[in-house]
Amino acid sequence: MAGLISLSSKERPKLSVQKLLLVVGLVGLIWAPFFIYPIFVMKVLCFALFACAFNLLLGYAGLLSFGHATFFGGAAYFTAHAVKEWGLPPELGILIGVAGASLLGFVMGFVAIRRQGIYFAMITLALSYMFYFFCLQAEFTHGEDGIQSVPRGYLFGVLDLNNSFNMYYFVLAVFLIGVLIIWRFINSPFGMILKSIRENEQRAISLGYSVARYKLGAFVMSAALAGLAGAVKALVFQFATLTDVAWQMSGEVILMTLLGGIGTLIGPLFGAGFVATLENYLATSEFPVTIITGIVFMVCVLLFRRGIVGEFYASRLGRKLGFEYRR
Repeated sequence: MAGLISLSSKERPKLSVQKLLLVVGLVGLIWAPFFIYPIFVMKVLCFALFACAFNLLLGYAGLLSFGHATFFGGAAYFTAHAVKEWGLPPELGILIGVAGASLLGFVMGFVAIRRQGIYFAMITLALSYMFYFFCLQAEFTHGEDGIQSVPRGYLFGVLDLNNSFNMYYFVLAVFLIGVLIIWRFINSPFGMILKSIRENEQRAISLGYSVARYKLGAFVMSAALAGLAGAVKALVFQFATLTDVAWQMSGEVILMTLLGGIGTLIGPLFGAGFVATLENYLATSEFPVTIITGIVFMVCVLLFRRGIVGEFYASRLGRKLGFEYRR
C-alpha cells in the first residue's frame, strides 16, 4: 500500500505538469488571432489536423500512404462545389466533403491494403495520380482554375463566418474535435490492436484478428479526418485548386509528420506549424522554398530521427515530465 501511495505521489506532479502545458496551449490558441494574422493561424490548424490524420495511419498503423492529398483535396472540392453551386450552408458542405473523402478512402484502402510496404505506398500514389487527372478533366472542378470565390456563409444560419474571428474559432473548434477523436481512437481497444498489428502483423493474425478489416478501418478514419481538414481549408481560403490534390501535398504532409514526430499525438502539430511558418516567411524571399524545406528535412532525418517532439519525449527532461516515446 505504501508503494502504491508513493507511486501515485510521483505520478501526480507529472500529470499536473502535462495538464498545465495543455491549458497553456489552449489559452495560446484562444488568444492567437489577437496577436497573429488569423488566416495564417487557421492555415496552421488545418494542416495540423491533416498531419494528425496522416499520423493516425503511419504512426499507429504503420502504413505509409503517398496519396493522402486525394482526401484532403477531394473534400475541398466537394465542399466548395456544394457550398457555391448548390447553395448549401457550410456545415452541410463540410459533411459532404467528409463523406466524399471517407468514400474515397474506402475505395483506395480496399485496393491498397492487399499489399504491404513499398507496394502499398505505390498503389496509393498511383490511385492519387488517377484522382488528380480526374480533377483536372472534370467539369465541376473547373480544371486548372479550380473553384474560386467560395462563400463561407452562416454557420447554422446564425454565425457569420465572413468575420475572421468567427471563422477562426470555428476552425479551432473543428481542430480540437478532430484531435480529440484521434486521441480517443488510438486509446481505444481498436487502436491498441492497430498498434499490435504495426509491431507484429503475423502474431496479430495468429491471435485471430482480421488484420485487413483493422487496416481498412484505420485508412477510412484517417481519410475522413484528412477530408475534414480539407473541407475547412476550402472555406478558410474560399477556393479549391489542383494544388490540394497534387502529389506534392502528400509529400508535404509526410514532411510535417516526420518533422514533428511519428507516433506522437502532438508531434504533427509542431511539424505543421514549423513547415507553414517556414513557407510563409520564405514566400517573400529569394530563397527557393522547396530547397530549404528539403534541407530541413534531411537535417531532421540525420540528427532528429524521432522528430522534434519525439526527441523531447525521449530526452531526460521529457521523461521527468512523464512523457514517453514508444514508437
